[in-house]
Amino acid sequence: MRKYKLFYILFITLLFISNNTLCAAKTTSSATSRGYVGTLPNLTRNTNPQDETKPPIQTTPAQDFNSENALKPVPQENPTFVNIILKPDKTSKYIVDLNEFIPTLENIFDIIDENKNVQIFNAKVYFFNKNADYFRDKYREKAESNYATYKKLMDLSTHAQSVALLRTEAQKYNPYMAYENEGYIYSPNNIQKQLNYLKSEIEQMILMIREAR
Repeated sequence: MRKYKLFYILFITLLFISNNTLCAAKTTSSATSRGYVGTLPNLTRNTNPQDETKPPIQTTPAQDFNSENALKPVPQENPTFVNIILKPDKTSKYIVDLNEFIPTLENIFDIIDENKNVQIFNAKVYFFNKNADYFRDKYREKAESNYATYKKLMDLSTHAQSVALLRTEAQKYNPYMAYENEGYIYSPNNIQKQLNYLKSEIEQMILMIREAR
């Protein structure tokens, strides 16, 4: 009986050793098929992230102020620059319309200088005033109405019309009025004085138009 017990214990021991050996073999085979399964070393422990090489920052070199392609600052305090901005455009429709008055004004000047009759003078002044009325209506609501040439032209139109009316009335009332007191305004001397004033204004107007071109 005792022999059977020893044999049984020996059998169990051999069976246990055999099972452990098989498990170790399987573990080794599995590890071999999967590759390394141990703990990997910390490869970055001696590396400082701040020491990594960074790509250089692309910067634009400062532009040369004297370069032809470089943008220059606006010379806001330069009087020449400011004057150019404030002047009317010499190719604008306003300047084109303004220049059309020169032949008419020169004709009126010649009529006065040559002492032509009242009818010719009044006809030319009437034509000038009609064009001036159109010019006034076209630009009076625009920025051009602030130009000196615009204001001067309107004043000249009013003066020319008043002189034309004076000459018409003088021609009508001269045979019946003495050139004294109230009749003085119709006297030849006063008429000629008014015509000379008008000539002077026409010269100034033509000069202003030509300077604006």
